[in-house]
Amino acid sequence: MPRPRRRLASTCIGTVTAGLLATGAALAAPENDRPEGSDIAMGAYLDYGPPGVARIPHLSSWLGGKEIRVGHTYLPGDKWAGIEGGVSFLEDWADWRRAEDDRLFVLNVPMQERNEDRVSDHQVARLIRAGAAGRFDRHFQRLAERLVELDVPDTVIVLGWEMNGVTYTHRCAPDPENWKVYWKRIVNTMRAVPGQKFRFDFAPNRGTDAIGWTKCYPGDDVVDVIGMDSYDQGPGQTFDDQITQPYGLQHQVDFAKAHGKPISYPEWGLFRRGDNPEYVRRMLKWIAQHKPLYHTITDYCPHGVWQCKDNPDSAKAFRDALMPERPGPVVPTPVVPTPVVPTPVVPTPVVPTPVVPTPQVPTPQVPTPQVPTPQVPTPTPVVPTPLVPTPAVPTPVVPVPTPVVPGTQSPLPVSPSPLVPTPVTPAPVSPSPVAPSPVAPSPVAPSPQVPLPVTPSPLVPTPDIPDTDPDAEPDPEPTPKPSPAVPTPQVPAPSPVTPGPLTPKPEPTPPKPLPQPTPPPVNSTHWCVPLNFGEWLSKLVGTQSVCIKLDFGKDSGLWPF
Repeated sequence: MPRPRRRLASTCIGTVTAGLLATGAALAAPENDRPEGSDIAMGAYLDYGPPGVARIPHLSSWLGGKEIRVGHTYLPGDKWAGIEGGVSFLEDWADWRRAEDDRLFVLNVPMQERNEDRVSDHQVARLIRAGAAGRFDRHFQRLAERLVELDVPDTVIVLGWEMNGVTYTHRCAPDPENWKVYWKRIVNTMRAVPGQKFRFDFAPNRGTDAIGWTKCYPGDDVVDVIGMDSYDQGPGQTFDDQITQPYGLQHQVDFAKAHGKPISYPEWGLFRRGDNPEYVRRMLKWIAQHKPLYHTITDYCPHGVWQCKDNPDSAKAFRDALMPERPGPVVPTPVVPTPVVPTPVVPTPVVPTPVVPTPQVPTPQVPTPQVPTPQVPTPTPVVPTPLVPTPAVPTPVVPVPTPVVPGTQSPLPVSPSPLVPTPVTPAPVSPSPVAPSPVAPSPVAPSPQVPLPVTPSPLVPTPDIPDTDPDAEPDPEPTPKPSPAVPTPQVPAPSPVTPGPLTPKPEPTPPKPLPQPTPPPVNSTHWCVPLNFGEWLSKLVGTQSVCIKLDFGKDSGLWPF
């Protein structure tokens, strides 16, 4: 590529100084946040000597603090002394390189003196053959020793750059085969210096130019990086042409991949088409996509974007693409208060519980019926005592005379009443553990008082009708019935008796019975009811009576004991 000559150095320095004063850029620390491709080592050719070293931090500031990791310069190719490294500015670059471990120092090294004197192809061919024979080896040995002395043994050496062009004396086209031999001699000579760690970058010009650059490739054993210088010029009208053309950008990527080598772009920038931000954006995207070992833009007019004010649009595109992403100001999200809609409180209607008064139902007062004791004008018949088994000590049977009420033969009207059998005095049985309380004898006739479990209702038995049998003997002495005025002795209801020790019941001395006719059998009753068949039938059959005799004696079969 055509480039400014060294005699323009003073002019460039003045231009750069004015540019720095105009920008007033300040140093800034690198940012951790980087856009895509920002981890690729990036640099710029700012000047070959100390001014180039001094401008690096200003470029970093202009790029918003982006770290510049590549320092790039050229050895002068006018005399062998410069090619041997006999220049003072190498010390400045060596100091910059040693300041950070991740920095790269890239040094372009000419293969011939008078490198830009436009030497003819015939003379170039002769110089190539001399180099292949080893005539210039000592110059490159001294360069290697100089770099090792400066403690930059890992310098990336771009040897004989743009060898496929027509500009430099170290071009390849006049004798490609011997040129490749000459390349190998230089590499092997420098690698033979103790302590070196050099990497050699084979960097042709993009496109065919004077010769296809693959025809100059010296071999994988003496090449470490396959680079390419690519400016915005022909061949090709668009960036896509620069990619697809023979020996273009895509060819470089494919060739390096086939040989297992990394790629690089030691020189790239604007040129024939002036301020072209589209080219800058496309080239930076290509670099980010294929991730070369490093890339450096040639930053002076007409190629540059920072020191050259002729390309403002391209400068903006370059700066926007490489500036680290800074977090923008934190704009607080406006807090829109959620309106508090009060929930309407609907009062729950208080429905009073109806008090239903409990009806006071009066307890009916049921009067206890007072059953009057019937006053029987007739003699009170003997009330038969109900048959109740008495577990007590048996009491001797005292015969009770049955009173006979004298009267006429005509039957008296009888009030029907329930038949209550007269209790029969049981025969003597074994004493029971429970002894009844003694009962005083009746004044009329001593009789054992049997405690009854239930007080019987007053029964008015029909009075015994004397038997009208003519053969019966009349009672010698009728016993008068007690007057109705004399109350009938009340038989007390028995209380529950707690068993206790047996107490002998006092035996009342029975009075001497008077001679009486044979009484009717005990527990027997004899009733006779006259029958009325009407006047005409009575005349026919006469007066009749129906007599009923109930016998509860021992021989009747109804005696329960």
